[in-house]
Amino acid sequence: MDSVLGIHAYALTLRAQRAEVLAANLANADTPGFKARDFDFGEALGRANGTAMALKTTRPQHSGGLAARATESLGYRNPYQPSLDGNTVEAEQELARFAENSIAYQASLMFVNGRIRGLRSAITGGQ
Repeated sequence: MDSVLGIHAYALTLRAQRAEVLAANLANADTPGFKARDFDFGEALGRANGTAMALKTTRPQHSGGLAARATESLGYRNPYQPSLDGNTVEAEQELARFAENSIAYQASLMFVNGRIRGLRSAITGGQ
């Protein structure tokens, strides 16, 4: 499927993982000492350029290839305004990043759906 969908299938996986990370940040906005995390989507997607997108796994314990390594490269975010309790989550910033990531996820999903629709039309002869 990689030749059919290109990088977009992998981009969807990365966007979903980033949504989980950002949601965890928001869920811990009031947890003292919690450090906000994130990964650079462009860098993670760049690592996939010219390589296999992901390994086929049969068990959750197996390595997922590049998709699994995206969350391994999680970094800590430096807050614009530090808090007294050590929590680095800034809810407004996290919500903005979450919304931006969601829109990008939807765009990739629309592209993949359009590609599949085009292939289905080619196979069935436009019926």
